[in-house]
Amino acid sequence: MRLFQEIESNANIQEVIHSAFSIDLAIEGGWGYRQEVATTLLEITMPVAQLQHTVASMRTHIEMNMTLPKEQRYAGINLHEVSRERYSIDTHTFEKVTYEISAIQEELYNAFINEYKEGYGTKEFDISNHFQRKSSATLKRESSYWFEVSKLL
Repeated sequence: MRLFQEIESNANIQEVIHSAFSIDLAIEGGWGYRQEVATTLLEITMPVAQLQHTVASMRTHIEMNMTLPKEQRYAGINLHEVSRERYSIDTHTFEKVTYEISAIQEELYNAFINEYKEGYGTKEFDISNHFQRKSSATLKRESSYWFEVSKLL
């Protein structure tokens, strides 16, 4: 399976997210690859699981699309939570959330979208075959994300 490079942690996570996605989130810390570099949630304006999913999606888009050369980029990136664990370490509370990530190489993804748009509703278009090929082309991987949630409790 393809490995994706971790985001460099020397940049301020809030600034990177604001620059890349034009959104301000009340977070600090690292990119959540391990407990030691957890993303700290400072306050919430949406349900915690939704905020965590949003931040994890942003990290994943940076890893799988925004930092890669055009011919290596992925699209149709989706995250689905598969597990959630809570840990208390000293005076800190962490949640380790594991997501299944699915994505298709960007050029192939765009080809599938165009094929669907052009073919849907025509006699020649085999929708079952289309989705079977799309499914076969989909990369699936799991990735965990550590969040420090003490300030929310």
